[in-house]
Amino acid sequence: MKNLSPQIKHEQYFTTDHLKADLKSRSVRGGAITMLAQILKFSLTLGSNMLLGRLLTPQDYGLVGMVTAVTGFVTLFKDLGLSMATIQKDEINHQQVSTLFWVNLGLSGVTAIISIAIAPLISSFYQEPRLMAITLALAAGFIISGLGIQHSALLNRQMQYRVLMVNDVCSNLLGIICAIVAAWYGWGYWALVIMPLVNATVNTIGVWITCQWRPGLPTRRVGVRSLLVFGGHLTGFSIVNYFARHLDNILIGRYWGAQQLGQYAKAYQLLLLPLNQINVPITNVAIPSLSRLQNEPDKFRDYYLKALSAIAFLTMPITTLMIVVSEELIGTILGSQWGDAIKLFRILSISALFQPICNTTGWLYISRGKSDRMLKWGVFYSSLVVISFLIGLPYQAYGVALSYGIVMLLQVFPCIYFATRGTSITVFDVIKTVREILTACIVAGATVLFLKTIIGVYLPMGIALIIYCCVMTVVYLLFMFYVFNHSSMYLQLLGKFKAK
Repeated sequence: MKNLSPQIKHEQYFTTDHLKADLKSRSVRGGAITMLAQILKFSLTLGSNMLLGRLLTPQDYGLVGMVTAVTGFVTLFKDLGLSMATIQKDEINHQQVSTLFWVNLGLSGVTAIISIAIAPLISSFYQEPRLMAITLALAAGFIISGLGIQHSALLNRQMQYRVLMVNDVCSNLLGIICAIVAAWYGWGYWALVIMPLVNATVNTIGVWITCQWRPGLPTRRVGVRSLLVFGGHLTGFSIVNYFARHLDNILIGRYWGAQQLGQYAKAYQLLLLPLNQINVPITNVAIPSLSRLQNEPDKFRDYYLKALSAIAFLTMPITTLMIVVSEELIGTILGSQWGDAIKLFRILSISALFQPICNTTGWLYISRGKSDRMLKWGVFYSSLVVISFLIGLPYQAYGVALSYGIVMLLQVFPCIYFATRGTSITVFDVIKTVREILTACIVAGATVLFLKTIIGVYLPMGIALIIYCCVMTVVYLLFMFYVFNHSSMYLQLLGKFKAK
């Protein structure tokens, strides 16, 4: 191996023909591995929230949230969508990926410099001097994470999910441990700054160790233009989507202060916590798999609908349960000082019921190379969301949450329709896939709500929460498996997980 050129030595990271022969099995195995890893990450994050939520104050979370709401926008440019371009492209080579590596690293450096430059502006905007030091510290992590972007993309392209997820879990674990230690010793909001810095450092070191590809010098005229265009459209979507996701934090922090922002941001973070544990691993598996099937419409449709079914089957009952047991959930996980987050959490949960379904439309755009179409939808969708924030802002964080929730529900059908146009998938396929799942969720949720009105006042909050979760699970699975007869499909997938 010592005498081989980098192109030959690292050819294993670029070719994907060997994946197509066993794509379904690899996808199932990848789904099993990533789901297990996400369960571990969820447990770690939930535990850290319970500890940090008691060691830190809403104001601590609000201070860091003020900074990340602004710097998060700047970090969109460090990737420029090039990692997804590496994953999606049918054919790619060493020179192209090397050039993309240096582009990513350069963009990460520019991102860090911009963040440092705007640190005084952030502090002045919020009229909070502590924000300058927080911004400077977080900027250091941008360059560190930029070093591992293309290595992670190559591992993802080769569907090396075991390696990626072990690395991800370990980096999260170390970041959480450092944050808890810092909070225990009274470092306050600095614990929330330390966590992503440690996470990024460990993650980057891990992908460099596990991916043996090493970048060469950047090269001109190696065919990266199409990759840059694809990534540019994705970045454009990320920019407009960022405003749709984070302008609420900026506005609430500016006009209503760190206390309300802390309650709002924590409610939203807690809502996304279980959903992301499901969305992220399935998305990581679905996009590379669908990219390999982009020229086979029937297989593409079949794979997408099965993956969509898995997403809906797992996320919709969780969201339904969170709507019904908001008080018990917030009280058990975060404690009494987060009482104002309960109403916010319930409203945001209602809006999130169909959010995982809409998120799968991104698979259709990216896997087919239609990032330009994705950008068009992003501009339309983000405009509606920004308007909703402005409408709700005079009514504090609650008004923002309610207005946002209404818009999120109204955009579901247009989102699915626009994404499926020109594909072998129809809106009716999507409706058919999720309708029975939604019905089972409504029945199970109503059962829990009825039980809550009977026994809720007599039981400790934590015990009641456990009972509600068990009842929701039993009723939901009974309907799915025995009323709607879906047991064979899901048990077949479970059998494949066990077989691997």
